[in-house]
Amino acid sequence: MSQQKTLVLASGNPGKIKELQELLADQGISIIPQGELNILDIEETGLTFVENAILKARNAAALSGLPAIADDSGLEVDYLMGAPGIYSARYSGDGATDASNREKLLSALTDAPANERSARYQAVIVYLRHAEDPTPIICQGTWEGHIARKHRGTQGFGYDPIFYVPEADCHAAELDKVTKHTLSHRGKAIAQFLQHMSL
Repeated sequence: MSQQKTLVLASGNPGKIKELQELLADQGISIIPQGELNILDIEETGLTFVENAILKARNAAALSGLPAIADDSGLEVDYLMGAPGIYSARYSGDGATDASNREKLLSALTDAPANERSARYQAVIVYLRHAEDPTPIICQGTWEGHIARKHRGTQGFGYDPIFYVPEADCHAAELDKVTKHTLSHRGKAIAQFLQHMSL
């Protein structure tokens, strides 16, 4: 891309905003979080990551008049039949925090043996050129790991302190940001997105 491109980011999640700004900072793409344009979060009524990402991107594009990018992501735990999934951010109910979500997950896995704690982060990135765009760009990234029994690390957000990454032999919250962006679900999805944008 030869010129700077400005996109509105359909998210109010500080962790996502920070990671997406870092991932796109050197790519000629400027990210404006929707909150800076007084755009509120839309209710996520979809039943999949893709549906929710499209809902969020279309809302942000319609209210801003700018191209929009949305990220819908979450954690799937096999022992829990894929939960918390699309409900990852609000897993522990109204007023959920990263800490309360982690505690609920660890509690749900109390009786899960070590070989049944497999999990993965999923990220779906949707890009809309405008609010009526009939062919959004949809990119997906997956990050395999398993749920540890204890918290470790202070980096990242969400479930990172209890998400063990076998390929790095540490928890996601122990990774420096460059390594995390290389390995993570969001990093992989953004890499696909950048390939599309360069075509």
